[in-house]
Amino acid sequence: MMEKKDIRALSKEQLRDFFVTNDDKAFRGNQVYEWLWSKGAHNFDDMTNVAKATRTMLENHFVINHIKVDTMQRSEDGTVKNAVRLHDGLVVESVLIPTNTRTTACVSSQVGCSLDCNFCATARLKRMRNLEPAEIYDQVIAIDKESRLYYNRPLSNIVFMGMGEPLMNYNNVMKAIEMITSNEGLGMSPKRITVSTSGVPKMIKKLADDDVKFKLAVSLHSAIDEIRSRIMPFSENFPLAELRESLEYWYKKTKSKISYEYVVWKGINDTKESIDALVKFCKYVPCKVNLIEYNPIDDGEFQQASEESINAYIKALEANGIVVKVRRSRGKDIDAACGQLANKEA
Repeated sequence: MMEKKDIRALSKEQLRDFFVTNDDKAFRGNQVYEWLWSKGAHNFDDMTNVAKATRTMLENHFVINHIKVDTMQRSEDGTVKNAVRLHDGLVVESVLIPTNTRTTACVSSQVGCSLDCNFCATARLKRMRNLEPAEIYDQVIAIDKESRLYYNRPLSNIVFMGMGEPLMNYNNVMKAIEMITSNEGLGMSPKRITVSTSGVPKMIKKLADDDVKFKLAVSLHSAIDEIRSRIMPFSENFPLAELRESLEYWYKKTKSKISYEYVVWKGINDTKESIDALVKFCKYVPCKVNLIEYNPIDDGEFQQASEESINAYIKALEANGIVVKVRRSRGKDIDAACGQLANKEA
């Protein structure tokens, strides 16, 4: 028996063609497309203005591989972590991060991760597969519902800082964002979306060439190659000179500032040499720096630096006219979520 295809893999035009091929009206494809995306139908019987016979036909040809929020944890600070079960039984995580003025969804793009950042819990999980566009979209829909339920307001921002490296799942992430920003989907402004990458120069250039309108964040953590390679071994293949060149290309094409995500660790990057290197790197492209409080994943070498070290970074960056913010960890009383950096305010 042939495996049924997820109907959400079809474009609106393909849906319209399907109905014409099956002796139905093309507009039926529009109806079904609206149910799948705008109305978030979980099964074909939800499509109440579609004839029963048509729903049966769809059932015979397709499935809707909708996600399921398996478990949900709410922190004392209001952060909500979802363990999201996919149709094949695999699990990813997503997080709702509230502030006084907005709610942010932190979403995953892969099951596990392709990269090997030593400080990150997700990196200890091998990459099992990329998420499909609809699976990414579903995470956002689920968090939007939670935002409305718990905070009486719609989701305001999205960050791709969950499990996985978004630029290693480029096409699916782009398709998901297309639906999130489409009037046929959530209609969210791309300026409210941030894609965070560990730094893949070729793909950063592709983002620029594709004229994307969302924001870009880079997990930098050191502006010294030797130290960065210790923190993120894969970066040996993407030295800082290449990363810098790709970011300069990005800014030239998009005129959009970069956000650098930067954790300061005790005994690793808490020296004056590291501070000076970051200040120098920040001068290449207009940017801001988010210094992120670290959530240790064990008792190993990666431990949060002292407040004195954090303040030394702040003082040096501000003295050079570089915008810097400290992001405190969220949801400390629940399990670490969405990789290491997800527990930040967006």
